[in-house]
Amino acid sequence: MAKPKVDKKLLLKVSTNARLNLTGKEVDEFLPQLQEILKAFGKLDEIDVKDEKPSFQPLSLENVARKDLVEKCLSQEEALKNTKNKKDGYFMGPKVT
Repeated sequence: MAKPKVDKKLLLKVSTNARLNLTGKEVDEFLPQLQEILKAFGKLDEIDVKDEKPSFQPLSLENVARKDLVEKCLSQEEALKNTKNKKDGYFMGPKVT
């Protein structure tokens, strides 16, 4: 597959699509930087991956949550013991106006 040449014209087109209003000075500054970045990423094309399976998740997924076990929960008194804002056995929040 032929790679498009990254030149001033392409940079201006992409910046217009991204709604970036680049000045001429910014284009002159960013063009060599963009070319260098793309050159570095181009090295990935040199890697032989024909025997590799596609991976959509870079890290293996595993459930790290604790088991869902029925345990003794706090009593209403224990849950409210550290708050000053309680009324009739419930947490009391600010008035809504």
